[in-house]
Amino acid sequence: MKFSSLVQKNSSKIIFIILDGIGGLPINGKTELEAALKPNLDSLAKTSACGLHIPVSHGITPGSGPGHFGVFGYDPLKYEIGRGVLEASGLGIDLQKTDVAIRCNYATIKDGVITDRRAGRIPTEKNKELTERLAKEIEEIDGVRLILSPGKEHRFCLVMRFPDNITEEEAMVSDTDPQKEGKPPAEPSPLNEKSKRVAQIAGIFIRKASEILKHEEKANFVLLRGFSALPHIPPFEERFGLKACSVAVYPMYRGITKLLGMKAVAVEGDIKEEIETVKRVYSEFDFIFLHIKKTDSYGEDGNFEGKVKKIEEFDAFIPEILSLSPDVLVITGDHSTPSLLKSHSWHPVPLLIKSPYVLGGTVSSFTERECLKGELGIIPATAIMPLVLANSLRLRKFGA
Repeated sequence: MKFSSLVQKNSSKIIFIILDGIGGLPINGKTELEAALKPNLDSLAKTSACGLHIPVSHGITPGSGPGHFGVFGYDPLKYEIGRGVLEASGLGIDLQKTDVAIRCNYATIKDGVITDRRAGRIPTEKNKELTERLAKEIEEIDGVRLILSPGKEHRFCLVMRFPDNITEEEAMVSDTDPQKEGKPPAEPSPLNEKSKRVAQIAGIFIRKASEILKHEEKANFVLLRGFSALPHIPPFEERFGLKACSVAVYPMYRGITKLLGMKAVAVEGDIKEEIETVKRVYSEFDFIFLHIKKTDSYGEDGNFEGKVKKIEEFDAFIPEILSLSPDVLVITGDHSTPSLLKSHSWHPVPLLIKSPYVLGGTVSSFTERECLKGELGIIPATAIMPLVLANSLRLRKFGA
């Protein structure tokens, strides 16, 4: 039985919100969700189906790509998408079968050691200036065209466009990001015999970029990660029968949804601007995905209070979201990012599904510990979309 054979269309509306990295761990006895004053989220949780989801598998810490693919109903162990492809797609680069895409960071290096992996989160305008300089001075390496595009803050994207088609195997090169400050950058290393050329070109690019950037105070080095080529993924609308769009500030998350065939709506600003965009496009789509990034950023920075304040800021917009009267509202995260760890983690992620067809009344607030008491229990992330379709009455009965 194909899951798609059970899908039926109707006029129901679904809003699906990801508070990136929302899960946390206690500091002084409370997680970020427990410390936040969030009356609207807590009130919503009381009448919703709540639980926790596992993004990939028990004990596995997911990247953002796998985290999002799981909640969108795609097994991240089957559909493994490189971050480079996600970033390039989000930045509007029309990727081809000849391309290897790489997600890059500007970084700070001193005496051969990385002192800041994100170059102090340089302003986006500075990023644009530096990326334009690199693009102008490094147009080609060994007959391979280089396409560079700036992202937000310290992030940019590099696409190597080869004369011939590239397989996913040929793009398998190790990251150069050491993942922690105080360590030297790694060399781009081929992970198989076929990826030697990509690794070689990456090494040349790093050396050339370092020479160009060497006088910069902060962004004087580049780190490369997520080497990847285009995969094949079944479209979201074909799989779930939903005309879908995404509203996201950061390019990588638009890239994820574009790969799934969603309409990616670019937006500048923060939560207020994103909510206004959701209102503007609401009538055009069955499924609207809204991505909130800074909960994850503060978690990665170890900024407990910053993450708490961002949760509280989002909470204030809940009434505006509810004013649209969606038939199903989902609020969750793609993974946990505890400020305690300053990184993504393997911990289950709080999940809330609001619809007329839930039990409700099992939790008193939207927190990790309360969601453990919820009617959903602890489920795999890939179970979320079937539950969303069921609650929007978009799944037929199975069997006689």
